Amino acid sequence: MKRAKIYINDTFAGILTEDENGYHFSYSAEYLLMEGAVPLSPTMPLQKEAYDKEVLFPVFDGLIPEGWMLDIVDKNWKINPRDRMSLLLACCKDCIGNISVQEYE
Repeated sequence: MKRAKIYINDTFAGILTEDENGYHFSYSAEYLLMEGAVPLSPTMPLQKEAYDKEVLFPVFDGLIPEGWMLDIVDKNWKINPRDRMSLLLACCKDCIGNISVQEYE
């Protein structure tokens, strides 16, 4: 199982998990109570219930590099381009935009 801490505007927002059933995202209770909390995307509004999906959520998949940058990741870091969670953890610590990803330790 792989897990990642998800940050929105440098504020901890929740946990993304990959397991044998797919991907799961849950907003943290603290984030949901924060004044001014914003959702990850329009398709993932703020809610207490976890989101579950067989494939990586589009909001996260869109953060992963494509084209020649993905080729560099594949060749230099030996990460299979089909391993979306590993790509997300390796490449999306400091993305353009308001979402960032850190490995859950």
